[in-house]
Amino acid sequence: MQPENSHQARLLASLRFNGAQAAAELAAQVSLSRSKIGQELGRLQESGFVERAGKAASQGGRRSGLVQLSRRLRFVGVDIGATSLDVGVTDGLLELVAHTSEPIDIKDGPDAILGRAVEVIDKLRAEGHLPGLNGVGVGVPGPVSFRDGFTVSPPIMPGWDRYPVREYFMQQLDCPVQLDNDVNLMALGEMYCGLARSVPDFLFVKIGTGIGCGIVTGNRVLRGSNGSAGDIGHIAVHDTGPVCGCGRTGCLEAWFSGASLSRDATALARSGESPGLHELLGERDVLSAHDVGIAMRHGDPQALGLVRDGGRRLGRVLAGLVNFANPAMIVVGGGVAGLGHPLLAEVRSELYRRSTPLATSTLPIALSELGEHAGVVGAAALISDQVFGVNQNP
Repeated sequence: MQPENSHQARLLASLRFNGAQAAAELAAQVSLSRSKIGQELGRLQESGFVERAGKAASQGGRRSGLVQLSRRLRFVGVDIGATSLDVGVTDGLLELVAHTSEPIDIKDGPDAILGRAVEVIDKLRAEGHLPGLNGVGVGVPGPVSFRDGFTVSPPIMPGWDRYPVREYFMQQLDCPVQLDNDVNLMALGEMYCGLARSVPDFLFVKIGTGIGCGIVTGNRVLRGSNGSAGDIGHIAVHDTGPVCGCGRTGCLEAWFSGASLSRDATALARSGESPGLHELLGERDVLSAHDVGIAMRHGDPQALGLVRDGGRRLGRVLAGLVNFANPAMIVVGGGVAGLGHPLLAEVRSELYRRSTPLATSTLPIALSELGEHAGVVGAAALISDQVFGVNQNP
């Protein structure tokens, strides 16, 4: 199931982005005659991509018929994180029909994690959310060879190196599948359905167990020559410091991320330097970034200090990116983004202080409104791009 030509691909992209439209509107967008647009829409209807949607509002004469994407179109987004598995079903407009989330440990390996993802998809199908399956998009928290459909030396994913993730899903589900880094997919989600919907150039910064950046330029995700663009978590912010998961020292991710916040907060709690964190630790082994947020909101100065220090380090790295790439917006997401505006305030302060005035004069920095859904929506967007014939390849 693929569009037959570039005209059909453009029609599908317009219907996805703008919703139901009259044939005359669509014809003007793709420069087709009335007879030709009728032929192309007829073929798309026959192949199951579009359907009729009643009549447009009267403009004083005969009312035009509306066309929309088929309501039976379904795309699945699979967002595999270090500690969670999210699976979402969207319609052709990328609106969520169903969503489920459960805890996992990425270190359990690909066979267990991918097998569980397929089980969840089968369950959603049994519940009636998948009248058809037009494609699956998958995100993983590590470097991805986009063309080959596998991960490459992912630091926090033992056993996943060059595992054929895309092929696994294609064999299990018999549909088109695309694989990408989870941050790139979150950026796609923001581009199609989030704050950056009308912004052609922006950065999406994910702060979770690790840190990554999705780079969108000219409404396309920049993946680089081999898929590793945006790996800002391993930019050095100091010559020394904690050892990072990549084996080096001084990385941003080792200084500030969900994992580093857990490490530092637990150390403060055990030493008694932070009464608030010590109380939250109780009989547990470790604290989380969420616990840091709780302590911070209850006025714990050490917890606030961790957030401020981390925000300044992140802001310093982002200042370099802003000076280099001049984005129109920065969107911040991921689990640690739940620390909210105290974190964002430090990022803004450091970034504005270190960036050129021209680059930041109209630069908004905002928290993602898609939240936990950004990854699955972006994964669905990625595979729908392929099915609709929209080129997002590097």
